[in-house]
Amino acid sequence: MTTIDAPGAATHEVTNQAPPLVGHDVAADPVLLAGLAREGAGWHADDLHRLGRLAGSEQAQLWGDQANRHEPELRTHDRYGHRVDEIEFHPAWHSLMDVAVSEGLAGAPWADPCPGAHVARASSFYVWGQVEAGHGCPVSMTYAVVPALRTTPELAAVYEPLLTSRTYDPGLRVPTTKSGLLAGMGMTEKQGGSDVRANTTSATPAGDGTWHLRGHKWFTSAPMCDLFLVLAQAPEGLSCFLVPRVLPDGTRNTFRIQRLKDKLGNRSNASSEPELDGTVAWLVGEQGRGVRTIIEMVAMTRLDCVIGSASNMRAAVVQAAHHARHRTAFGGLLVDKPLMRNVLADLQLESEAATTLMLRLAGAVDRAQGSGGQRGDAEEQAFKRIATAVGKYWVCKRTPAVAAEALECLGGNGYVEESGMPRLYREAPLNSVWEGSGNVNALDVLRAVTREPASVEAFFAELDRARGADPRLDDAVVGLKAGLADLDEIESRARRLVERMALVLQGSLLVRHAPAEVADAFCASRLAGDWGHAFGTLPKGVDTAAVLQRALV
Repeated sequence: MTTIDAPGAATHEVTNQAPPLVGHDVAADPVLLAGLAREGAGWHADDLHRLGRLAGSEQAQLWGDQANRHEPELRTHDRYGHRVDEIEFHPAWHSLMDVAVSEGLAGAPWADPCPGAHVARASSFYVWGQVEAGHGCPVSMTYAVVPALRTTPELAAVYEPLLTSRTYDPGLRVPTTKSGLLAGMGMTEKQGGSDVRANTTSATPAGDGTWHLRGHKWFTSAPMCDLFLVLAQAPEGLSCFLVPRVLPDGTRNTFRIQRLKDKLGNRSNASSEPELDGTVAWLVGEQGRGVRTIIEMVAMTRLDCVIGSASNMRAAVVQAAHHARHRTAFGGLLVDKPLMRNVLADLQLESEAATTLMLRLAGAVDRAQGSGGQRGDAEEQAFKRIATAVGKYWVCKRTPAVAAEALECLGGNGYVEESGMPRLYREAPLNSVWEGSGNVNALDVLRAVTREPASVEAFFAELDRARGADPRLDDAVVGLKAGLADLDEIESRARRLVERMALVLQGSLLVRHAPAEVADAFCASRLAGDWGHAFGTLPKGVDTAAVLQRALV
């Protein structure tokens, strides 16, 4: 009998695969570290690197995966039939939240407004968000609720110390008995969406200083939070109210969660439709000025949309560059192929511009706030007003394109869940929808352009700081001024104008602060018109090697 030797297990030998991207420091990002120092938070570098090493660990990445694979579950009643309206989360979610809150990513900067506090928080939000984005939603809203709540000092005195706590204390209990609180907001309704003035939720005074709300909110994220700011129609118009999940006497406030949304991405985070029926609430700000009150919260969550989108971009580009650095095809490493270098360098430019802009916006928050008894900078406040909306429109709009191209760099490997790229891709469109779609933000910018001259002046003063540094930028500024001065059909041109504002602003920041090869590549592609419709179309002469080097970890 003759036997034939078979290769057997040799078919399972794995070659030409990139190693897992674990055990690295996510904060080792030259764009981030330079901006951290430039915007006044260099003192935070050691803590940022500590968080970055945790973010790059296998444990943290496992938390991110588990929190999305084991999605939150709604429990409307307990075993005895009592209405409880609770959300159950996987332990990985709580681990992510515990790190985020203890690192001060929620309300902590408001408790200690030292110079650079908001920049430090933004940089940590950016780093930790690369682990998992969904849990950033309640963290972001808790951060944003504080300035809105301060319009009513008596409420702020009770709740702000707990909203700014670094202790994560989950579970529904009387808010003042907890070590830390999380906050959310409920603005949109089925018939209104972004048109919050179309809200039909009613508010009736109870005669004892409280109000009773009745209505159905359409998209309320993080319903497990302790407190919510809610818009409702009071006798004197649309107003803002504070709604606690548990009342001071320990009873559950009426907050009937009808269902959780089955979303495209952001799967780890619960988003819901709560019904309010006799729900007890306290007025925040003045009657009839609900939008003006809650807009303070919206402004801060829009900033976090920019930070979160920049974080998503960075995570996607790093994964793509890591894969290309280790994958061989057609006789050499992908990272050494001229066309792949063009693609990766182009992606890095987009990421670098987004990160630089988000840090500038966070710096404007710090300077507009003031610290150490110093008054806030009025020009920075005016700049923040218009530039945040500009950045929110453009950075969030670019993120899906970056995620898709980065995924393609991994080929089929990027299309499977285990790579993490599909999660980034599904998450990418969210921030363009949250806190106002593209049109809403573009129109908000136009409103500032036509009605708030101080904001426009501050915006162009920022651009002026880069005058003479690059003729392509100078020409773009001249063209932008002409475009904004032409009011003919300006609303229909809003997206084009705001896009140009964003690119010119990013160009001005990179010309002043980035290495020369980065600034040159950005101006040559984004401002001079020598750029295609897809990534990987940078013009001749761009130093792709130097740009790409900044994406490698």
